[in-house]
Amino acid sequence: MSENPYQSPDGKADATKSPLAFLGGLVACGAIFVLVVALLLPAHRGAREPARRNQCFNNLKQTSLSLLSYIERNGSLPPAYTEDAEDNRLHSWRTLILEYGEGNQQLIEQIDLSKPWDDPTNSEAREAEMDLYTCPSAPFDYGQTTYFAVVGPESAFAAREGRKIENIADGTENTAWLVEGPHESAVHWMSPTDVNIDRVLAFGPDKPTGHPGGFAAAFVDGHVAFIDEDVDRDVLRAMLTAAGGDELAD
Repeated sequence: MSENPYQSPDGKADATKSPLAFLGGLVACGAIFVLVVALLLPAHRGAREPARRNQCFNNLKQTSLSLLSYIERNGSLPPAYTEDAEDNRLHSWRTLILEYGEGNQQLIEQIDLSKPWDDPTNSEAREAEMDLYTCPSAPFDYGQTTYFAVVGPESAFAAREGRKIENIADGTENTAWLVEGPHESAVHWMSPTDVNIDRVLAFGPDKPTGHPGGFAAAFVDGHVAFIDEDVDRDVLRAMLTAAGGDELAD
């Protein structure tokens, strides 16, 4: 009589060679894999926010470096916005510093600085994806930004005229010139819209930014810091003013 290929030498069936046993093993392994993934997934999601915050910090740092390059070539900061002869706002500082960053040449050639940012002439540029001006944690499209200059008579940025960096008496390392605003404040990156000191002082838990617990701020010396949403408002005001609260000459 021929031998049963599934029969062990002692006459008992070898369960390890049974197709049903093999299938059962696969199902068990699959269940274990799903369980492991389920256990690890929340931790993985939680680990993504620090990476996104680091990228946001890097965006602000690179933007600050472009501003510093602008200052080196022109002798002053850019104005917060440009205007036409009728005092209508045309373009943001974000547009004015594009040529001081990398990989923006083609975009620069698409922009007519003599026409408003939202003029049909500039429609192609408005559709460009600007990762540099987009917080990776923000819940909106690439065209929107929450990176703002702090603009006003006491701030590093002046509205219409470029301010000289030597007028920042509080020190470049102590003066914030860019902040990450709340999601509700998002504007198109080409829009000549920014914030003043009072707007920043109103940031809080009821106006979330891309990162829990506070917002990112870039300082004139190029470093970026995370500002706790509960920071003392007098301390925050001191960060945002450039000369001890005095109005600055352009």
